[in-house]
Amino acid sequence: MWETGQFKVDESDLPDFCRKPTLVLGCGNILFGDDGFGCAVVDYVESHYQIPEAVGLLDVGTGVRKLLFTLCLSPARPERLLILDAIDAGRTPGEIFEIDPAEIPAVKLDDFSLHQIPTSNLLRELQETCGVEVRVLACQTGPLPEEFFQGFSQTVGNAVPQAAEWLVREYFPRAANSPAEGILATACGQLGGTV
Repeated sequence: MWETGQFKVDESDLPDFCRKPTLVLGCGNILFGDDGFGCAVVDYVESHYQIPEAVGLLDVGTGVRKLLFTLCLSPARPERLLILDAIDAGRTPGEIFEIDPAEIPAVKLDDFSLHQIPTSNLLRELQETCGVEVRVLACQTGPLPEEFFQGFSQTVGNAVPQAAEWLVREYFPRAANSPAEGILATACGQLGGTV
């Protein structure tokens, strides 16, 4: 039971994602080409690995802002938060790299386009004020499509299993690090960038 001002909040009344020690959020629009990268990584991990009880894994699509706002206001929140997203950072398409929320340029604080990190001001709030360890794993997108379509460029599609392996290695306990039976994972050594 938590007390917040005049209110008492029972832990069972809070959303499950607030109570998990580790929370992973896959962001993006699956109908806009490479932008669906974060969602695809979540889907890949769910279909290839056993998710530990201590890890919350959510495909939040383009709705991450509301969830981050809820986390900022919640009396309980994860100790660790990982955002998976596609971004155009001028790198090689398909390159996977980490972005420190504190290093996101101030001009992008309120940006919310399909290829920029979602609501970086809320990520900073969670990290700096709420004490949550926030990490962002991004993938460089290929050219933006002129029309809506589902699917990735080959380079970003190849990056999905690599990012999934990085996530599992960094956030899952060792017992859950093996792929689901009968499914082979891509070698971790193939990760590019600064991961």
